[in-house]
Amino acid sequence: MSTVQLINPATEAVLRSIEHADAAAVDDAVRRARVAQRRWARLPPAERAAGLRAFAAAVEAHSDELAALEVANSGHPIGSAQWEAGHVRDVLAFYAASPERLSGKQIPVAGGLDVTFNEPLGVVGVITPWNFPMVIASWGIAPALAAGNAVLVKPAEPTPLTTLRLGELAVEAGLDADLLQVLPGRGAVVGQRFVTHPDIRKIVFTGSTEVGKQVMAGAAAQVKRVTLELGGKSANIIFDDCDLERAAATAPAGVFDNAGQDCCARSRILVQRSVYDRFMELLEPAVKSVVVGDPASRDTEMGPLVSAAHRAKVASYVPDDAPVAFRGTAPSGPGFWFPPTVLTPARTDRTVAEEIFGPVVTVLAFDDEHDAITLANDTAYGLSGSIWTDDLSRALRVSRAVESGNLSVNSHSSVRYNTPFGGFKLSGLGRELGPDAPLHFSETKNVFIAIKEVE
Repeated sequence: MSTVQLINPATEAVLRSIEHADAAAVDDAVRRARVAQRRWARLPPAERAAGLRAFAAAVEAHSDELAALEVANSGHPIGSAQWEAGHVRDVLAFYAASPERLSGKQIPVAGGLDVTFNEPLGVVGVITPWNFPMVIASWGIAPALAAGNAVLVKPAEPTPLTTLRLGELAVEAGLDADLLQVLPGRGAVVGQRFVTHPDIRKIVFTGSTEVGKQVMAGAAAQVKRVTLELGGKSANIIFDDCDLERAAATAPAGVFDNAGQDCCARSRILVQRSVYDRFMELLEPAVKSVVVGDPASRDTEMGPLVSAAHRAKVASYVPDDAPVAFRGTAPSGPGFWFPPTVLTPARTDRTVAEEIFGPVVTVLAFDDEHDAITLANDTAYGLSGSIWTDDLSRALRVSRAVESGNLSVNSHSSVRYNTPFGGFKLSGLGRELGPDAPLHFSETKNVFIAIKEVE
């Protein structure tokens, strides 16, 4: 075990110290989780559903506490953090309906009766990122528990506090203390042991594409299931027939939400050349009006970046000679601040291709629909994106042509707990959320029962 300090990214003050688990702690947690999982899976579906509803109620009762922890540990604005706590509650409540609906199938066959059962995998390992700690943790926890599994969670090293509290709330709600365990620690230690432990039968990983490849390679040694939600470089495509004022007014929220630390951020704005100049005129005041400041303030729309190291990485994409069109403002003094920044680079610039993961957006002009689709797809990623047009046929054509797992037309909505979420290409593998998510945490068992014919 080792002790590390957590830092408030808005003030740079030390929040508290926590202990990191080691590989031996993971092994002990897996041993206890296997026992708890068998008890959990044997419960009647209605009892497991009631347990998840109680967990959701505990999150609701402590939503203000969870939001305050996220403000302090992650720098999320209070309004966003409160929404996130409510989202966790809603995810748990949604999947509380699943245990009684995992009904399997009866398949017509000759000579007997054929039925399928959705059997739990056993112990599931969930490795979460620092950008949306409790939200993304809930996406793995809720459907995995609903399917009858035990869950171990390794939160990101800088931002474990809300996930740790979720683990405590599960116990307070009446769930077995060994059924959901949160193990803070280093990825190279705890995360790696999740991947190599033979009794963890699935890994859910959200993070960088580079690390996701390592998780996938490690899991292959045991033919271990993986769900990977990785990087993004999503396009916000603005056609000349759309509501240009609305497209420009909402574009900052599409990329600067959570200070751009969002895999779904529309970090490339593609604008039809005929309306490019007008769009930029409308975008500038929208960007400059983004309120960046104290995350505890109700007026704040964007908080700090998560760490000094990450701020330095983001800043490396905006050197002194960068093609900055305009910028917003950010506080000076303590805190890992970075202003909303709009670049107008060449199509070949690295800011167009690489995931910056900060409040930096590039704007490029395109000529026609074919050019827009070509530009949108000119990336290794394929997670999200938006299409702005009042032409329904165009919206459908472009939606089908863009290589992305989640698209919005005339909006920037990407994630709903009742619809599937995941990426194409290097943005990941598998799908989270939606009504079928518990099936991704189960094995399909087929049973044929011969029927003796009456003579």
